[in-house]
Amino acid sequence: MRAAVFLQPGPAASVLTIVDRDLPHVGVGEVRVRVVLSAVNPTDTGTRAGRGVPDGISPPRVPNQDGAGVVDALGDGVTDLEPGDRVWVWDAGYGRENGTAQEYLVLPRHQVVRMNDDVPFEIGAALGIPALTAHRCLTLASDGPERLAPDALAGKTVLVAGGAGAVGNAAIQLAKWAGATVLTTVSSKEKAELAIAAGADVVINYREEDVKARIRELSATGPHIVVEVNTDNLDLDLDVIAPGGNIAIYVGGTVSVPSFKAMLKNVSLDFVLTYTTSPQEKENAVAAVSEAVGDGAFTVGEDAGLPIIRFPLERIAEAHEAVENHVVGKVVIEVTQP
Repeated sequence: MRAAVFLQPGPAASVLTIVDRDLPHVGVGEVRVRVVLSAVNPTDTGTRAGRGVPDGISPPRVPNQDGAGVVDALGDGVTDLEPGDRVWVWDAGYGRENGTAQEYLVLPRHQVVRMNDDVPFEIGAALGIPALTAHRCLTLASDGPERLAPDALAGKTVLVAGGAGAVGNAAIQLAKWAGATVLTTVSSKEKAELAIAAGADVVINYREEDVKARIRELSATGPHIVVEVNTDNLDLDLDVIAPGGNIAIYVGGTVSVPSFKAMLKNVSLDFVLTYTTSPQEKENAVAAVSEAVGDGAFTVGEDAGLPIIRFPLERIAEAHEAVENHVVGKVVIEVTQP
């Protein structure tokens, strides 16, 4: 089988190569998946470059955490899947050498999630890190639900910073599915169109509008939940957030907190890394995201605010470079034919 491998950290074009490998063996409680699409996230490019999340695994490695495909073989003890089932996978390359940028992948059963037959592989590949991160951000509040469902956020206002990004897009779609009113910020008219397509109730172009004034005009209380992609926004977040609100940050960086502002409103500030959430938190996220997909409330493509950008496996270096250059949309690698 074909697999993309890097033998050492470095620039994508220098270290990523395509090799032939033996078909992996399926052990007890495991599932072998034929990968149709492998998705590329910023954390995947970071791992390949040598600055990713430490997980104790050294190269050689097959990159990429997320993907979608079909069940190829089942290990002993796996009775609730069948060969040919459509599935999506999560955290495939965290704590192991083999990610999704290869034709066949073996994972523990709980990391292989069945999809309905009418769900496109593009949706499955776009879940994983973005959707599970978004779910955790939306369920961190002490008075909030542990698992999203229809009406779970009814009466709540959510502010999503960067609504045209993959996590921002997922947060908009999941929050709307859960009944929230969703405000989002973007940096251009083109990104505003994507955020509107994702379902945001109000889109604010922060390059052209006064975000603080606009939010205060739109919401008497301010947002109850802020899904934050930029730590430089904390001053603004604390100005507009509702008393007792929650700010969830899912990006790295140095944080300077105007603590008295936060104290006055009894605001909580949380940090999210989907890899290291608890098993129960991950189980809740996987279940809720799967339910949203099954309800038709989570989709991808230009019409859903997340354009799909495709590369063949042979051009995986270009796919990684596209993500590093902040391409707008979801980058996927075509590994095998559907």
